[in-house]
Amino acid sequence: MRFCAFILAFAAIGGCQRETDEKLVELSGRIFVFNYRVATASYLVTLRKTGRIPEGSIAEAVFENPHGGDALAIREKIFSIDDRITLESQHLHCVMKDHAYAVTIRILDGSGKLLQQIDTSITSDLDQTVLPSKPLVIGPGYAPNPEVFKADGTADLRNADDCSK
Repeated sequence: MRFCAFILAFAAIGGCQRETDEKLVELSGRIFVFNYRVATASYLVTLRKTGRIPEGSIAEAVFENPHGGDALAIREKIFSIDDRITLESQHLHCVMKDHAYAVTIRILDGSGKLLQQIDTSITSDLDQTVLPSKPLVIGPGYAPNPEVFKADGTADLRNADDCSK
């Protein structure tokens, strides 16, 4: 009888231990998004929920700034109905091919307590020089941008970003 009680107590303690080690999210995707039409680049990270995340929690991502300077940070509310969390940075400049850019993702509860942290990196297989400096289209109807497509029939598709560090 005591042996059975011991086994039950041990199983309960082991179960509690596993709960605290449980990961709430796992990395399911990480890429650079180059949108040629509007001449933008951004980081895009997706997370898959693997555990129960408390109501009111947020996901915070800190991305290395490819242009140098301060890191780029975003915060997104986590909704219980969603199975995935999507984190997209603001627009980037000077993304270089084959350079690993650091990313830190933190899951915080409503009071700001750290629940989980993921440190990773994202590497592009393209330079941002593939993008023009100005959007190719403007407005809701995607009208050709007159700053790119000139009245004389020429087009200015060059990238004028100064990425020298």
